[in-house]
Amino acid sequence: AAASAAPAVAAPVPTELDTAGLTAWLAAAAEAEVAVTVTVETGMPARLGLATTDAAVESRWSEETAEALRPWLESESPKVLADAKPQVKALRRAGVRLRGLVFDPILAGWLLRPSFPDKSLGDLVDRYLDEKLPEADPTQLVPETEGATPGQLSWYILRVTEAMRGELPASVAAVLEDIELPTLDTLADMELAGVAVSHEKLSGFSAELGARADAVAQLAYAEIGREVNLGSPKQLQEVLFEQLELPKTRKTKTGYSTDAAVLADLQESNPHPFLDLLLQHREATKLRQIIESLDTSIGNDRAAGEDGRIHTTYVQTGSQTGRLSSTDPNLQNIPIRNEESRRIRAAFEVGAGYETLLTADYSQIEMRIMAHLSADEGLIEAFNSGEDLHRFVGARVFGVDPGDVTPAMRTKVKAMSYGLVYGLSAFGLSKQLRIEQAEAKLLMTEYFARFGAVRDYLRSSVAQARIDGYTETIFGRRRPFPDLASPNRVLRENAERAALNAPIQGSAADIMKIALFRIHDELRERELRSRILLQIHDELVVEVAPGEWDAVERIVHDRMGDAAELSVPLDVQIGRGENWDVAGH
Repeated sequence: AAASAAPAVAAPVPTELDTAGLTAWLAAAAEAEVAVTVTVETGMPARLGLATTDAAVESRWSEETAEALRPWLESESPKVLADAKPQVKALRRAGVRLRGLVFDPILAGWLLRPSFPDKSLGDLVDRYLDEKLPEADPTQLVPETEGATPGQLSWYILRVTEAMRGELPASVAAVLEDIELPTLDTLADMELAGVAVSHEKLSGFSAELGARADAVAQLAYAEIGREVNLGSPKQLQEVLFEQLELPKTRKTKTGYSTDAAVLADLQESNPHPFLDLLLQHREATKLRQIIESLDTSIGNDRAAGEDGRIHTTYVQTGSQTGRLSSTDPNLQNIPIRNEESRRIRAAFEVGAGYETLLTADYSQIEMRIMAHLSADEGLIEAFNSGEDLHRFVGARVFGVDPGDVTPAMRTKVKAMSYGLVYGLSAFGLSKQLRIEQAEAKLLMTEYFARFGAVRDYLRSSVAQARIDGYTETIFGRRRPFPDLASPNRVLRENAERAALNAPIQGSAADIMKIALFRIHDELRERELRSRILLQIHDELVVEVAPGEWDAVERIVHDRMGDAAELSVPLDVQIGRGENWDVAGH
């Protein structure tokens, strides 16, 4: 441990260079891989640190630096940046489009350890070099140790990169290079573009929800004859389990659970008017919080000025499956496909100077990946027949003509098909469909009798993951599952369910990212003004410039359709409209 306290190799003292010196240094470094660190202040570059394996240099950023270094920064000369996206964005604001990014150790670290990614360069230096990155102590007013300078950070980045390359399996290195780095470049443009959102629509809806929550609260108080704090678990426990004498729920440290799912179950088994009102109140207040977080985010990106747009930040390393998440504000938590969500989506509008929004999403992408991976002839035939998937499957399972599949039958096979991908048990299926467990079991038996290759694939993929210790997507993204060998049954079964789903959900995430950056690159290559704004769930939102609809629609449709070679077609649905709700078909 003593060895790791002091750096085994002292970081070089960086040379401060002027613009001419930087240009000369880069010319001498010629084809070497150079690590770059841009310190960002209020969204703009402030300092620049560069390093090769044996030297580090740095400089204050100025317009002169930008002009002198532009040819190199915009060339394909290989560059390595850690947590590159904010730096790429700062350079773009300064008029420079960085190219030649070949490695980002933060992204690589997440691909290697998606469940416990190392969040910072310091973590990576510790793990891969067994050294300590010099960092200023944030708790000291006058820090005893100076933090690493931009030049020294770049030197550490290069060394960490060398160490990590040795540990990256070829398939994972390909995911970094062919999927994640081009996606990073696209996300930087999407974040800078932002999306136009109507403050009037959001604040109007928020006020309505506030009034609704107040009215529901008054009714709830009348039901129990007193006022309580509907947001306090302690007071709710007292009302539900003592005053109303409802059956007690799951035990927690502070009494009995009052979380939403538990109360919804309780309302089903022991309906009570107060419970119903409480759930309505929760729904209204939760929605209102989502709307207010969106509303306060409009035009608060200082570097973009008050532009009436929301600039979310996409987190590439935010999930274990490879899906993107977003923050400040979180756009992934906008509810999907109910009346309330439609009103929120209607506030996302086409911006000034643009003609319309285009939305595009994949229909049933996970089931299509399942058909491809399992090579199940019945499922492949379902997709190639052009018949409605769930009607086709329902006809097989229930032994009737497709025309005779009732809505109830369709609902059952749909729940079954999607449930399989998440390792749903007969018990889970019976609960979801509100049918007897025996009927659920029979349904599963009938399903697997017709689609046996699906069951065999799911079984074999978990068995293979047990041998390998990880699952893999079609493109080679890995997700480790150490708990598959756990002696703890709960941990092991959770890992089995996640391992069933990881190759399917991960492949869907990969396909969406490939489509995303290919559309972005093609719009730029063809010098179109239209631009991708959002990627949420399985959907893309594009802002279309006047006169460009036909070209953009074709690019989006084709690039989403050919993002992967599957044994069944990728079906893409496109909509248009002046706001996200109208455009979402």
